[in-house]
Amino acid sequence: MRTIITILALAGSACALVSNPSLTAAEPAGYDLVVYGGTPAGIAAAIAAAREGASVIIIEPSKYIGGMTAGGLSTADTGKEETIGGISREFFTRADAKYNDPKKTATPFQFWKSEPHVAMTTFQEMINEARISVVKKQPLQSVAREGNRIVSLTTKDGTTYRGKMFVDATYEGDLMARAGVKYTVGREGRDEYGESLAGFLPAPLRPRTVEYMAAPGTAYTHGTPCKLPARDAAGKLFWGVTDKPWPALGTGDKLVQSYTFRVIITRNKDNLVPFPKPKNYYPERYDLLVELIRRYPGIKFPRIVYIGWIPGGKSEINASGLIFSTDYWGGSTDYPEGDEATRARIYQDHVDYVQGLLWFLGNDERVPADLRKETNGWGLCRDEFADNGHWPHALYVREARRMIGRYVMRQQDCQNENTKPDAIAMGGFILDSHAYQRLVTPEGYVTDEGNFDVRAIKPYQIAYRSITPHKDQCANLLVPVCLSATHVAYGALRMEPQYMNFGHAAGIAAVAAIRADAAVQDIDVKALQARLLAAKQVLSLRPQAKASKAP
Repeated sequence: MRTIITILALAGSACALVSNPSLTAAEPAGYDLVVYGGTPAGIAAAIAAAREGASVIIIEPSKYIGGMTAGGLSTADTGKEETIGGISREFFTRADAKYNDPKKTATPFQFWKSEPHVAMTTFQEMINEARISVVKKQPLQSVAREGNRIVSLTTKDGTTYRGKMFVDATYEGDLMARAGVKYTVGREGRDEYGESLAGFLPAPLRPRTVEYMAAPGTAYTHGTPCKLPARDAAGKLFWGVTDKPWPALGTGDKLVQSYTFRVIITRNKDNLVPFPKPKNYYPERYDLLVELIRRYPGIKFPRIVYIGWIPGGKSEINASGLIFSTDYWGGSTDYPEGDEATRARIYQDHVDYVQGLLWFLGNDERVPADLRKETNGWGLCRDEFADNGHWPHALYVREARRMIGRYVMRQQDCQNENTKPDAIAMGGFILDSHAYQRLVTPEGYVTDEGNFDVRAIKPYQIAYRSITPHKDQCANLLVPVCLSATHVAYGALRMEPQYMNFGHAAGIAAVAAIRADAAVQDIDVKALQARLLAAKQVLSLRPQAKASKAP
């Protein structure tokens, strides 16, 4: 049976943009703002709108809120820290206060790091204080529209949620797509937006010495460090290597950068759970890694995976960037537009791959004894993700759909053309794409393709137009995660602190549109910027480069 959710709007807030009875009238319109996706961006949007006096609900398709920030990505990717403000910085300040005396200044080294359960608790506290309704395990089923506006969305259990404004804060952009908003998946070609990093991008060999690979400590070790054969002795391609013909440099395609799990680990024996053997274990997946280890017999665990320190005697694993690490190259392509069954299969395949890698390094006899011992000195954390076998619940969906909105952020916008007249946030992270695939070179060796990590030169502004669709496509939807950007620019924008900044802006913009009885495309951007500045959002730094022209 279908259920219609209808409530009265909360009383107008003293900090509201302008007084308008439309937010407080007893209308059968449901919620002022419906946020689909309990990610950090969605939570920030909901809190921002609630603080402006709006009635808000967060609908989360999974069992968990907090997205990657509470799901394993515990070392926040900030780039230029001075660009992070508003609700985003408030979250990190509150999480950090759980470790530090509030009267003291936290060290920058720790301020942006928190254990997953601390992040989850902090998000929940902020949601509760704002009196925001939350429902979980409610994946989207359908969207109802009238003209160019969303009227309601219905979840898989048949419940319908009506709203005046909507925010799609999912990593996949499912609401945006169901609402008929134009989007893209994959990589643009180099000529489409004039981006030097766009499209097909095979990497050159990046030689590493035996001494470097055997050195202790942690560091990202990007690329292919030596000549590795693409085929085994019998002439069979190693798992994870493709011998398809190479297109021209800069050619666009529908491939998606690699996903992974950001696993939380420890060496504290009192809190250590041994790495599990996966449900589906395929040791042949790691045959190419054996070839790498043979060439670097003293290789250390923190060269194969990147280990980042977090509080609580714990660390976080990320892919090291090496030709073989925790990123599942080629495993994500069908995920963005996949149905529920397809995504579930890909999710489990990633679990099997990453768990399999850790199990392989600790147990396969082809791995040197010292490396096996080093690997097994680590394990999962007993006090994290206890209801999920101590394994992170969130697959790191680095990129999925990207809206084609009123302004498409490009490589140039993160480098030289870094100011925007309608700025609603700033960014300072590098242009960063994880690799897509392993290819066979003309000489028969393996190389990596699709990775880049290039400085953004200086902090850059993000246009309000990039989180709004074209008006004829949808007039009451904001998209702060799958925002309008090329693949190259998205590599700089896709960081959790920035997502929260974008979500903060989306929440205030939604309320502004309600109060003005306007489309999100037609609100007073100067007034929006004033409200954001009052809420300590960072919109500009000096000096700045030339602004790109608004349409």
